Amino acid sequence: MQLSILSSLSEVSADDWDSLFGDNPFTRHSYLWALEASGCVCVKTGWRPMHILLNDSGTLLAAMPLYLKYHSYGEYVFDWAWAEAYERNGVEYYPKLLNAVPFTPVSGYRIGLAQSLSPQARSEIMQAIGEQLDNILTEHQLSSWHSLFLPLAQQQQLTMNSRLKRLGVQYHWQNRDYSSFDDFLQTMTSRRRKSIRKERAPFKQNISFREIAGERINYLELADFLACYQTTYAKRSGHKGYLNFDFFKRVIRAQPEQVVLIRAEQLQEDGEVTLLASALFFKTATHLYGRYWGALQPLDGLHFELCYYRGIDYCIRYGLRTFDAGAQGEHKLLRGFEPVETFSSHQIAHRGFYEAIEDFTEREASDMQEYIAQAKQALPYKQSDD
Repeated sequence: MQLSILSSLSEVSADDWDSLFGDNPFTRHSYLWALEASGCVCVKTGWRPMHILLNDSGTLLAAMPLYLKYHSYGEYVFDWAWAEAYERNGVEYYPKLLNAVPFTPVSGYRIGLAQSLSPQARSEIMQAIGEQLDNILTEHQLSSWHSLFLPLAQQQQLTMNSRLKRLGVQYHWQNRDYSSFDDFLQTMTSRRRKSIRKERAPFKQNISFREIAGERINYLELADFLACYQTTYAKRSGHKGYLNFDFFKRVIRAQPEQVVLIRAEQLQEDGEVTLLASALFFKTATHLYGRYWGALQPLDGLHFELCYYRGIDYCIRYGLRTFDAGAQGEHKLLRGFEPVETFSSHQIAHRGFYEAIEDFTEREASDMQEYIAQAKQALPYKQSDD
């Protein structure tokens, strides 16, 4: 087997890459390449591509999107405290290696494997990739490597040989064959049903929501969306966001069947239609992913309506099983989103810091398991008729 490191995703064919990763929109060659080609992911922005390929006699067996990182922005598994501890002790934390989808806290395969591989071969390749990551740390004197939002099985394989693991939580909505949004509400306590109906009421008057399938999104609508995205990012973070028009244009062109745009519009007294907000979703045959949104006018409850309730309604109408509305957000619990575990793997080269971080991750996991159990108890679903 031959292992190679690529400085750009353009060095591997889209068909070969995609054959390893399934239908997840965010590990598709077109999505990752759009990040690079648009300049959102490059050395200048702190992301140097170092993608790993494993070939055998010309056949691609495995691939890993990998980056040399010079900061910890855009990751969503937070290691800022680790970096600060290194700095306090006069030790360099950056650069580090990151196996992840940039700016995308969505779980999925982070190492793509050929479908023809046996379980034994898959295990051996995962071990070989883990060892190669360790070797890169030693060769380039890097502080650490991190593999984020893995499936549990891949995390378990990567955390062999004394590597560390972290447990996180997100909130996903599950479609239990609901026939309508009201059918979904009937599974909740009467108090939560009333609260959600009250929350949605203002948006049933002179505000409309228009869904646009990916292949029908024009450049004006995309520019409108970008204005919403950048406005909200600037208010929240002081910058216009990690992604630009070229990225969105490229990814929508390349995978339109996996994209849907929803616009919130208001009819004015003079007959003009005003854009209030936009949200961009990605989808597969089973999942809906709420990824990017923004508002031009701050209306109470608009984020919940556009990014949560409209997504739930979309899943019910089209029979999608799971709605991942984005990272974090404990407030999702009261709206029917359930806590789910997320998994990541880590290797720390410095033995002293390794021991301290190992202790931290073990305590963190214990606290997280306790929190998840409590969060499940706080879900607003009926335990019996009320």
